[in-house]
Amino acid sequence: MSEPVGEAKLEVKQASKEVKESENVAEKYSAMTVSKNSEITMGELSTVFSAVPTHKPVKKQIQFVEDKQEFSRFPTKAGRRSLSRSISQSSTDSYSSAASYTDSSDDETSPRDKTQVNSKGSSDFCVKNIKQAEFGRREIEIAEQDMSALISLRKRAQSEKPLAGAKIVGCTHITAQTAVLIETLVALGAQCRWTACNIYSTQNEVAAALSETGVAVFAWKGESEDDFWWCIDRCINTETWQPNMILDDGGDLTHWMYKKYPNVFKKIRGIVEESVTGVHRLYQLSKAGKLCVPAMNVNDSVTKQKFDNLYCCRESILDGLKRTTDVMFGGKQVVVCGYGEVGKGCCAALKALGAIVYVTEIDPICALQACMDGFRVVKLNEVIRQVDVIITCTGNKNVVTRDQLDRMKNGSIVCNMGHSNTEIDVASLRTPELTWERVRSQVDHVIWPDGKRIILLAEGRLLNLSCSTVPTFVLSITATTQALALIELYNAPEGRYKQDVYLLPKKMDEYVASLHLATFDAHLTELSDEQAKYLGLNKNGPFKPNYYRY
Repeated sequence: MSEPVGEAKLEVKQASKEVKESENVAEKYSAMTVSKNSEITMGELSTVFSAVPTHKPVKKQIQFVEDKQEFSRFPTKAGRRSLSRSISQSSTDSYSSAASYTDSSDDETSPRDKTQVNSKGSSDFCVKNIKQAEFGRREIEIAEQDMSALISLRKRAQSEKPLAGAKIVGCTHITAQTAVLIETLVALGAQCRWTACNIYSTQNEVAAALSETGVAVFAWKGESEDDFWWCIDRCINTETWQPNMILDDGGDLTHWMYKKYPNVFKKIRGIVEESVTGVHRLYQLSKAGKLCVPAMNVNDSVTKQKFDNLYCCRESILDGLKRTTDVMFGGKQVVVCGYGEVGKGCCAALKALGAIVYVTEIDPICALQACMDGFRVVKLNEVIRQVDVIITCTGNKNVVTRDQLDRMKNGSIVCNMGHSNTEIDVASLRTPELTWERVRSQVDHVIWPDGKRIILLAEGRLLNLSCSTVPTFVLSITATTQALALIELYNAPEGRYKQDVYLLPKKMDEYVASLHLATFDAHLTELSDEQAKYLGLNKNGPFKPNYYRY
């Protein structure tokens, strides 16, 4: 063999030197281990690792597989299977829980095309894969640990069965936390059929776990629009089971039953609604004189609005954005559309991380609050060309229009923290001149002809439950409120509630809060008889009048 020459000779010498250095390091480490009886200080470890030689990186050509998805229009019923394959497959790869089981072998088949049977022999459900039930059960057990108040309510009322005879049809996010609520309702005597209020927020394994226990669940992550309404219809339209209570989140199930099954709707004893969108729909029905059943507005209860809307969004907005985009917020310019409780939570979180936050508002009171909290209130058009992130949380429609999206700078992030997908005009982006490129689960690049691209999250749907998760403890507060509202409406004597929309009684709000104080080992001060008389209060509450704003 001929002797290496030039650069090759130098590389051989360098390699020989590095081998000797590595051997010296190994000998040094071995001697330290023996002499110290395997107890090595951080300083000694630092000495060892600093002696490890660095190698000149070898440049290799990496080839990437191009994976683009283009959407020119919203899918029709005929195209639901292709949509389920294109969106649902990537959606289940990264799930709204930090750790999630996914059986990719079933991704190509729509759940509507599969016949599945649980261990009890029942097929009255439609989920992604019933075999995921065991993993889903573990998720539910984890959630139960931080929902002690709801579990406490379950144990207290289980013997009385206050929901015996109740047939509850529900349309909410199907997560481990919601599963704890559903199983609480069942423990209190109710029969339940359930579907999802969002096509991206369902935890497939949790849906399977509920189906395994006998709850008729019709939902999976990545449904098409047609699948969504089909699932709602399957919950309502059954020959052997007729609902008498509704638990809704967004009003879609209520709307579907009102339009498609008016005779079933008239026999409902009560509706519990937890979102601003659904409550708005109920008030519209009531104003038009078409609401023929009493309804409970949980969204505007103190325990929902001040805790779920504010504290939950304060934490989950960052979780959703970080998981999907890996963005650093320090110095970023962010505009939050709406300064209600959700907007307040989002702004507080972003400000704490060093973002420059603008607020848009229509309400002068909320706008003044934003100003006093240190945010600049602007019109969206004033900052549209300079902002890095837009977050909508108004409950309205067309808050961000196509014209404004056209003027955003390259690389901007657009997302929604409101319940409905109407706030961002996503439909206007499904045109031939724009290219949609799926980057990762729930993350799309929308590319303009000049190469500009914006990052659209969850196709304009609810960010936190579509792309990440939400704090379990806060959901315990909301779920307990929902359970009590259902118990109240179902057991209320005839005539207490008319065909209208009601707020949760103040005493019930206080009871929900008191159940959760034990988690913090909090001790309430008790009024003396003299103090209670002075304030004109009952010593056991309620402690605030209905008009009090917390």
